[in-house]
Amino acid sequence: MCVTCGCTNAGPHDSHEHVHADGTRHSHSHVGDAHAEHAPAFARAPLREGRLHAPAAPAAPAADAGLVRLEQQILGKNQLIAERNRGWFAGRGILALNLVSSPGAGKTSLLERTLTDLKSEINVSVIEGDQATSNDAERIRATGVRAIQINTGAGCHLEADMLERALAVLQPEHGSMLMIENVGNLVCPALFDLGERAKVVIFSITEGEDKPLKYPHMFGAAEVLLLNKMDLAPHLRFDVARAVDNALSVNPRLEVFRVSAVTGEGLAPWYAWLKGELAAAGRLHGAA
Repeated sequence: MCVTCGCTNAGPHDSHEHVHADGTRHSHSHVGDAHAEHAPAFARAPLREGRLHAPAAPAAPAADAGLVRLEQQILGKNQLIAERNRGWFAGRGILALNLVSSPGAGKTSLLERTLTDLKSEINVSVIEGDQATSNDAERIRATGVRAIQINTGAGCHLEADMLERALAVLQPEHGSMLMIENVGNLVCPALFDLGERAKVVIFSITEGEDKPLKYPHMFGAAEVLLLNKMDLAPHLRFDVARAVDNALSVNPRLEVFRVSAVTGEGLAPWYAWLKGELAAAGRLHGAA
């Protein structure tokens, strides 16, 4: 798991990130130092819409007991910030969704299609997570939607503090929807809560019916499954019913939508789910 492979931040005094604003300037945030520690929650790393770079952290201690302590510290710290993010979203009636998948599942293409179809009806913004490049953020901006790119360097997932700093720049409007496209990986993102309303796992029919059985933690953590690339079904030896059964055997509560970003197949029910969740977020905000 991620805390043993050394891809995540090591601890409060070793962690640091480089923030680049559109490639023209940068600043440093040392999460553990006295100045950053007492800074306001959303003002620790000022940045403009651009890229947030998180370099690889030192490897975890070799001793088993040390690994357990490191895991608890990392996940515990992440959870505290995730809950703070969740409260920030709830107080503004923002629906935040964490999109997760393996590389090549069509996550960005599906997001592009969703934004293109819904941007006239829904106020939406995007946070893109990748190890390198701003390619996906540029694709999203081409749809007319605001987007920020977070680059994790050697890191294999987004963490709650990365999201917190990105929110300080993006400032999604009250009552809007925020799509968070996580790094392509079906392992580590399952462990790290960002404060989102739900994880949405994208699983393409080019990946094999047993993918949910191989990566049960991710499918177990998700609330929605988008079975993507259904337009390729006539050309592949892929058992759709078996794939769905495998996913539901891991998580019987999954809402499953069979979709195609190319043809638009199955997108209407997915959009209806999004609109229902956005309305619920607004009602909860009104009640609060």
